[in-house]
Amino acid sequence: MRITHLGHACLLIEMADSRILLDPGVFTADLSPATDLDAILVTHQHPDHLDQSRLPGLRRANPGALLLTWEWHALIHDDIPVIANVGVVFAAEGEPTLYHPGDTLAEEPGPVDVACFPLNAPWQRSREMTAYLRRLAAPRAIPIHDGLLNATGRNLYLSQARSLGCAHTEILDLAGAGTVEVSA
Repeated sequence: MRITHLGHACLLIEMADSRILLDPGVFTADLSPATDLDAILVTHQHPDHLDQSRLPGLRRANPGALLLTWEWHALIHDDIPVIANVGVVFAAEGEPTLYHPGDTLAEEPGPVDVACFPLNAPWQRSREMTAYLRRLAAPRAIPIHDGLLNATGRNLYLSQARSLGCAHTEILDLAGAGTVEVSA
């Protein structure tokens, strides 16, 4: 499996001869790697996960790509209606399993090799992030949803994920790392 963190919650997943783009939102500056896609998956309709102005261009550049959309989102505030959000598990023979939650920590994906986790969000407290990492107890975890953080805040949340999350989970920070190979 090859994973490229394109920014915020946007990942390009390459596995089992498929290329899948997740959450191409407004905080993703460069979508140029998003070619030859088999699928575009949008976990929910917030602009940080779906840039509606760029979606038609992505569809034209990838005419055969399947577009998949959402279920339920985490509660932000009692005064803001809950919208649809979907978390997704990627699995293929001989590849690690990967879970991307979108904007929810409530789903139970079952055992996975790699769990993506929101590093920061208006709907999430730090203790919820670390409890999520402990609950999933995946061997590896990839921080996503980091577009609202400056370097100092990002380092603080990463430190909390590493020290207060699951002791057996390796945090793979892919921001700015390019494409990274992750084995089973």
